[in-house]
Amino acid sequence: MGNLLAYSGLVTKVRAMQAKLLTEEDFQNIANLKTVTEIVSYLKGKPAYEPHLKDIDEDKLHRGDIEKILIQSLYSDYIRLYRFSGMTQKRFLELYLKRYEVNLINYCLRIVFNHYEQPFDLNYKKSFFDQYSSLTIDRLITSKNVHELVENLQGTEYYSALKKLEDAKETTLFDYDLALNLYYFTTMWKTRKKILKKRELDIYTRDCGTKIDLLNLQWIYRAKKYYHMLPPDIYSLLIPIHYRIHIDLLKELVETPSLDEFMKSAEKTAYARKFNLTKNLTIEKMYKDCLYKLYLADRRSNPYSIAAVNTYLFLKEEELEKLTTALECVRYGLPARETLNYIGGVAK
Repeated sequence: MGNLLAYSGLVTKVRAMQAKLLTEEDFQNIANLKTVTEIVSYLKGKPAYEPHLKDIDEDKLHRGDIEKILIQSLYSDYIRLYRFSGMTQKRFLELYLKRYEVNLINYCLRIVFNHYEQPFDLNYKKSFFDQYSSLTIDRLITSKNVHELVENLQGTEYYSALKKLEDAKETTLFDYDLALNLYYFTTMWKTRKKILKKRELDIYTRDCGTKIDLLNLQWIYRAKKYYHMLPPDIYSLLIPIHYRIHIDLLKELVETPSLDEFMKSAEKTAYARKFNLTKNLTIEKMYKDCLYKLYLADRRSNPYSIAAVNTYLFLKEEELEKLTTALECVRYGLPARETLNYIGGVAK
């Protein structure tokens, strides 16, 4: 009864927002459009995007402008959820916000590492971060190099994780990305017990643990397939948390001498057994499918819990990723069937 009372208003809001997510039919229609302008016009007719696009001249929009608007729609949804939340839900959303902060820092790292001539393009994120984050965009955009960027993070939780890299020789963007990701996932894992209790802690532990396991699997796979990395280097990539992949099996996966041997070892994991890795063919597809089914199952089993919020934000972020991919496919003139292969189906 307690959870029902604590979540009734928020779940009602989530369901209303859920009804505005794009359907599989919407994505089929989008895949058949011929220009980016047509996609923008189509999205203007959708309630989730109409408020952000109604005053926009679609003929003057670039793809990058549209992606900014899509991100703003995600931030708007986060704000709605936050405003309808009680204290426990707000603490969870503040924990969730770290993923957006990490994305922002990653963007800034790419700007300073690659010495881009154009200035930081973050005005569209400023009001959201000013209100909900400890990161100060006004400080970050003054950074002219990596050292200045790290110093401009002083006073935030990310400072020490990146500062320690400055003493290392010849650090790369990859090193900073890795340090940031390791900090993010280990912090999420450690912090969960401080803000969640009982059933909600169980739900989040399963969701977060599964994601970490699947990311480790994916990173081992990519390291072997695309970069031919040796085991000592692969170990340095991995999040040091083992949820349902025992450390002995993880070691076996890392040290397999070939990709074929890796795939055979991967079939021993609970995830491959459940989702039939041999038919799904790719680790990447298993990652998406597993999380999708897990979040929906959580919401069905525990409708009045953080699962409602977690699942909605996952579905919204997946929608934005599919829309971004569809925009790119249409921009390059790919046929509808090929576009749909890239974005996959959408279920609600």
